[in-house]
Amino acid sequence: MKEWRQELRAAVTAVAALAVIVGGLYPLAVWVLAQGVFPDGANGSWLDRGGEIIGSRLIGQAFTGPGYFHPRPSAAGDGYDPVHSGGSNLGPTSKRLVELVAERVAAYRADNGLPAEALVPADAVTASGSGLDPHISLENARLQAPRVARARGLTEAEIHRLIEAATEGRELGIFGEPRVNILLLNSAVDGAADGGR
Repeated sequence: MKEWRQELRAAVTAVAALAVIVGGLYPLAVWVLAQGVFPDGANGSWLDRGGEIIGSRLIGQAFTGPGYFHPRPSAAGDGYDPVHSGGSNLGPTSKRLVELVAERVAAYRADNGLPAEALVPADAVTASGSGLDPHISLENARLQAPRVARARGLTEAEIHRLIEAATEGRELGIFGEPRVNILLLNSAVDGAADGGR
């Protein structure tokens, strides 16, 4: 009986110690480290404009008006829903995917005044794996620039300067392609159209 109590006491002590370490001390240490080393990322990378949070630089969101750069399509829930993050699960041989891409290509060309034979960037007509990609390619941004310039009453040169300012390079200088964060770019367009206010 005494042996059983000792084993029970050891087990309860081990469970309590692990609960404190894994459920309290470790999360606290990670939180303190994150707040000290990269507080912006640890807190959601929110973009504040005029005292109002307009979104996160890490999560795509729908911009549909002619005066905004349009993001990648999203298959996350009803679109850009972080609770339902995920791709369409349509494979390259899917008839539905072929039809969907063809519809998006036609809409992209029409929205941006492109001729029927104009090539359309893949990121303009296909969703990312998460459905929440906050970036578009430089080519995609440049093709949308004339539409945005017309709608905002800005010159294409002004829009191209905003695109270049919002361009992010390759990760660690070698991974991926240069890309444009859609939220930062559209925020910059809003600022330029408002006279920099």
